[in-house]
Amino acid sequence: MIDPRVQRLANVLVTYSLQMRRGQRLAILATPLALPLASEVYRIALLHNAYPEVFLEAPEVQEILLKEGSDKQLIDISPLDRMMIEKYDARLLILSQENTRALQQIHPTRLALFSLAHQQLLHTMGQRGAEGTLRWCVTLYPTQAYAQDTGMSLTEFEDFVYRGCFVDTEDSLAHWQKQSQLQDTCIQWLTGKQHVHLVGKETDLTFSIKGRTFVNGNGRLNLPDGEIYSAPVEDSVNGYIRISFPAVLHGRVVEGIFLRFENGAVVEAVSAKNQDFLHRMLALDRGACRVGEIAFGMNFLITQGIKQTLFDEKIGGTFHLALGSSLAGTGGQNLSAIHWDMVYDLRNDGKVYVDDELFCSHGLFLPIADQAME
Repeated sequence: MIDPRVQRLANVLVTYSLQMRRGQRLAILATPLALPLASEVYRIALLHNAYPEVFLEAPEVQEILLKEGSDKQLIDISPLDRMMIEKYDARLLILSQENTRALQQIHPTRLALFSLAHQQLLHTMGQRGAEGTLRWCVTLYPTQAYAQDTGMSLTEFEDFVYRGCFVDTEDSLAHWQKQSQLQDTCIQWLTGKQHVHLVGKETDLTFSIKGRTFVNGNGRLNLPDGEIYSAPVEDSVNGYIRISFPAVLHGRVVEGIFLRFENGAVVEAVSAKNQDFLHRMLALDRGACRVGEIAFGMNFLITQGIKQTLFDEKIGGTFHLALGSSLAGTGGQNLSAIHWDMVYDLRNDGKVYVDDELFCSHGLFLPIADQAME
């Protein structure tokens, strides 16, 4: 018998996140491990008179390509991938890995070549999203690999995931609507502001948000969600920051990151683990060493890092920046083949001032201090 939380998650994805309507085509991408969720999404999409299709992915195949494919094969874009981005009305990616470290031994140059080849396709995806002609969402199905990474049992990890997605109760949609309203209150407070100053342990960072737009991450593009995000003025980032949680990219875990910025660019990058990989990614292209996104995590039902960006960047009471490409709708101009989120924990001694007015103190966002979800 299917877990009722999986049914609720599928319902939220189809009706709220992707807003499927009659006659629209939905691509569902997953590994075989996520078939319970993929099948339920498929069923509910059919009930909405949509035309869903499930595309099962074999992670081993990508590993073979990255290890053994020629450069020409590595940069080839599948016609099927192009069709899903250019022609479909909606796209759902269900993260469901069996081995979260399968790509650790792939040489960074190979990963960079693969990422650069897909840059234009990702740009098309963002452009169609901004135009409203393509809706997409990324979610996660609990697997043993993810549970092991967190030090939890599979049952414990399932509870963690479904709680963070607000689907452990029957009024899931009401929770997301309330979360959206809370975040909108913060966005309204930030609208028209210009200067941000972040201070905390080994951190003193400033940047401008003049003319930039904050977007409400309220469960439409990610599930779980719970963030507001924007982009800094490209040459305005100055100072330094000690990243609180491990940052993961292409299966590589980089820990103990310290970054120093001058006029928008990283001029010093140190890490306790995988520093060579960090440096290679920063040198990937002209935009990789610049900040494309700044954001605040506001999902207070996610309380710990699990080495999964989808969750870590949403932790209530955190700030994160992404090196690389800016996100559509923010006004950001930075372009890169990467978008690498790195999270700073504000909950201990962090403070954020906006135009010299306190916005966040010790993880508490003052515009919603008396309303935040417990």
